Amino acid sequence: MSTHERHSARKTEIGFVSSKMGDKSVKVTVPYKTPHPRYHKVINRKTVLHVHDEKNETTVGDKVEVMETRPMSRLKRWRVINVIERAVTAAAAVSEKDVAETVPTKTAKVAAAPKA
Repeated sequence: MSTHERHSARKTEIGFVSSKMGDKSVKVTVPYKTPHPRYHKVINRKTVLHVHDEKNETTVGDKVEVMETRPMSRLKRWRVINVIERAVTAAAAVSEKDVAETVPTKTAKVAAAPKA
């Protein structure tokens, strides 16, 4: 039995990295929908998986594919197979000075108003 055949029987899930806990560890949130048993309205649910990230290649917000594996620690039972989509990151941080220049204040409105 080759390793590929053995690994194909394992579960795979697609989710989003919601937290980086430490070195080589991330939390992945897997969203799913299920109907309410009595009212039959569709309810959004989620499962949080503790995942092993061997290469530390993921960041918060990435869409990843994970596979079931042997226990790596007390909670980690999954590992990252590949990163499907990278998260969009902010190019530059906004400082207080930038915000103060763009947002008008009460004193600036009064000074700008024409006097009749």
